[in-house]
Amino acid sequence: MAGLFDNQAAIYVDVRPRYPSEWFSMLAALTPDHSLAWDVGTGNGQAAVGVAEHYKQEIATDISEEQLKRAIPHPRVHYLQTPLTMSDDELVHLLGGENSVDLITVASAVHWFDLEKFYPIVKRVLRKPGGIFAVWCYSRFKFSPEIDILLAIHFERTFPFQNPNFKHALECYKTLPFPFESVGVGCEGQPLELDMEKKTSFQGLLKFFRSSSAFNTAKGQGVDLLPDEVVQELESARGGPEVVRTVIYKTYMLAGKCGMS
Repeated sequence: MAGLFDNQAAIYVDVRPRYPSEWFSMLAALTPDHSLAWDVGTGNGQAAVGVAEHYKQEIATDISEEQLKRAIPHPRVHYLQTPLTMSDDELVHLLGGENSVDLITVASAVHWFDLEKFYPIVKRVLRKPGGIFAVWCYSRFKFSPEIDILLAIHFERTFPFQNPNFKHALECYKTLPFPFESVGVGCEGQPLELDMEKKTSFQGLLKFFRSSSAFNTAKGQGVDLLPDEVVQELESARGGPEVVRTVIYKTYMLAGKCGMS
């Protein structure tokens, strides 16, 4: 899936939201040890830098070299590329071996993974007892009634260009397989719903849409999902190009632990 996000890596770091510090405090409070964390599919490190405030060391991995080139620096975060050719055993060794990681996080990315391959790795490296595995995604946005209607229409236009893996995000992770014991932060079929706020300009909104995989897939097929008439309609509903408004990202989180059996 690396190619889906390589082309827009330059703007990804600017337009994707940073996650609330309270989320990381909540997850860190669930792990008795705070030696090592692993952020998977880290992109530019939007989640990694928040997790790192609570752990002595963090390894943040991604298959996209372009994304990692623009990763947010942090003294306790070690960014590493993990190409698809890397074996499971090599990855486990890279992370310090089995039963070594206190917290594993995947922010808005696990739906892209081969879960049959990824989940066994999680179960190998997660510390037992005490280790926590958490995933989340944002798939709904709220601005104002006027623009929300237009955004819903725009979002429908992206469906033909969405990767099939994106269906779990569209369904708010309610259909995401999650075979881990609940720790009180959602459970399989019932993710915890959270709100995340970010102030953004109209240009920031457009850049966010242009950073999506669907937009770039459509562009590669000669289709512009944001033609001038759509941009003008959104701008009018937004209240003008200079207006900065708060967007609420509806976010869905699941966290669990490995059983001891």
